[in-house]
Amino acid sequence: MKLVLNLVVSGFLLLGLTACNQGSAEKTSSTAEQTSEKVESVKEQKTDTVGKSQVNQSENSKEQPQTKEDSNQVPVTLVEAVDGDTIKVTYNGEKETVRYLLVDTPEEKKPNTCVQPFAVEAYKRNNQLLNSGQITLEFDHGNKRDKYGRLLAYVFVNGASVQETLLKEGYARIAYVYQPPYKYLDQFQADENQAKNKKLNIWSQPGFATDRGFNGCVNSAAKPTNQPGSTSSSSKTTTQSSNTPNSSGTEFFANCTELRKKYPDGVSKGHPAYQAKMDRDNDGYACDR
Repeated sequence: MKLVLNLVVSGFLLLGLTACNQGSAEKTSSTAEQTSEKVESVKEQKTDTVGKSQVNQSENSKEQPQTKEDSNQVPVTLVEAVDGDTIKVTYNGEKETVRYLLVDTPEEKKPNTCVQPFAVEAYKRNNQLLNSGQITLEFDHGNKRDKYGRLLAYVFVNGASVQETLLKEGYARIAYVYQPPYKYLDQFQADENQAKNKKLNIWSQPGFATDRGFNGCVNSAAKPTNQPGSTSSSSKTTTQSSNTPNSSGTEFFANCTELRKKYPDGVSKGHPAYQAKMDRDNDGYACDR
């Protein structure tokens, strides 16, 4: 009887242990499955976060493009400022004359030409700008040189356009637009209009600045100012208009070859020998070299 009882008890114990092991295994399996699901969930969240981050970075890069210095600009060393729109620089190891692209300032030093109002002021302002920082040149799509062999370029100092400053302050007009479109022409026109509306410097005298050049000469008794941006006394007094022939009458030459025998550098508009047909580039100078 005791033996039978012991066997029964042992049987119940075995059943209990088996059930316990099965429960433990089920719990372990369930825990593993839950852990696996959590890992997968974390992976999915990370992937989603990374994906969204990449998308946001891509969108931000589109909305905010990176700016960089214009690689078309080349540094040069200033030798001297010739006048308001011409300078001499060292470029690629050579001394070069640079004519400012698209702008024109009154004449001060051109042969057979009087000193025009605002010429001295334009030169001084130009010289001031050039000596304020690093000079770089930028060329446009057209001819790199003019008929005199001068470089045609946009001029910058510390990244700021010298042409724009001269136009905005009324020292220069837009001129020599031969091969449009030009990169900065629209901006230059806006700058010129701004100075016109304010009647600054060359635009302060009606009829002085035209689409063909500048009219009039500075009275020799007038003293130009040294202050850039101001309207000087030299700009207020002019002699005879450059459109009026002088008292010596007219001189006739059949062509530029003949004219240059007497006037090697050509003549300006208003000179007795000037003829419009010899001024092919319409710059106010006939037979100039």
